[in-house]
Amino acid sequence: MTNRPIWEDGAGDRRPPIVHDKVTDVCVVGLGGSGLSAMDEALAHGASVIGIDRSTIGAEAAGRNGGFLKTGLTGPLHTARESWGDAAIPVYRMTLEEIERVFDQAGDDGWRVGSIRLATTPEEIDDCEVNLAALEAAGLPGTAYEGPLGVGLFFPVDGGFNPLSRCRRLARSVMARGAEIGEGTEAISIEPGRVVTPEATISARVIVVSVDGCLETLFPEIGARTTRLQMIGTEPDPDLDIRCPVYADFGFNYWQQLPDGRLAVGGARNLHSADEWTRDAGITASVQTDIERVLRDQVGSTAAVTHRWSGHSAYTPDGVPIGREVEEGVWVVGAYNGVGNVLGAVYARAAIKAGLRIDEFWLPDSGPQVAWAT
Repeated sequence: MTNRPIWEDGAGDRRPPIVHDKVTDVCVVGLGGSGLSAMDEALAHGASVIGIDRSTIGAEAAGRNGGFLKTGLTGPLHTARESWGDAAIPVYRMTLEEIERVFDQAGDDGWRVGSIRLATTPEEIDDCEVNLAALEAAGLPGTAYEGPLGVGLFFPVDGGFNPLSRCRRLARSVMARGAEIGEGTEAISIEPGRVVTPEATISARVIVVSVDGCLETLFPEIGARTTRLQMIGTEPDPDLDIRCPVYADFGFNYWQQLPDGRLAVGGARNLHSADEWTRDAGITASVQTDIERVLRDQVGSTAAVTHRWSGHSAYTPDGVPIGREVEEGVWVVGAYNGVGNVLGAVYARAAIKAGLRIDEFWLPDSGPQVAWAT
């Protein structure tokens, strides 16, 4: 069984690499969901834009995640506010706006069904109560959940999607509006005004590096750390009817049933954290076994496993993403702590507007002063 996500249907058309020098207003490095959102934003402001990726569109975390469309921050509102500060609620509201764009981009490959935070222990039941109180005080959507799956919280604006299909759809959209994309085009040098690739130099007054997993390989000083996130996919299970994405155990285990009845299940990283802080792209028997245990015991499915895969996501010590201008005209956004499908687009769009001098960049940045505990 190859390391292939359940989202891959073979429908992607490979774009050739950039082989000649180019001049553009904006160069975006990274063709995942956030990078493509950056390109979309640049076009909306009349800028020319070129996007490149060392691999293919959506090949990294953007096309290998759990397919959750989740509003909010990198943790429950009441805990996230400790590190996000006064920006927490305004940024949360921005994700409510951005998720509508992502649903539109996903088309038929997105489903507006909400999501459930499932509480499986007394500790998490208490935490959900505090979470709900914080949402209600801020006027943000969320209700108590009690139903066939157990108890917890229901988030009505959320949903699921095929993340790889969404990336490919958005890539076609930006190219139809004049953007240029180069797959198989690695940025080997990034400096103010230019991005150097193996075969060409792209000159741009604004450069946005929009990479999540393995971000620290491009910018070692930035303070991010990459973890591997493993998943499994199954054949359709007609005996289950899980109507929306679910995450439990403080987000460490998560699953959803796709419209065709198949299941995508991830998690167990907390049981193997020392091994999963890695940029290795493989899958491991120990983690896969524990994810299957989630599938059988927690999800309650007997469906055969058809897919096993992994992806990468970058994390920060305080749970706040990276968002900053590292050199004049060079912006870096990433490290979304495992929840970048919507939040990543928010950061990428803000970087474009700041780079084009349309708006100030005010989103929180984990910052170089935050260090990992030793």
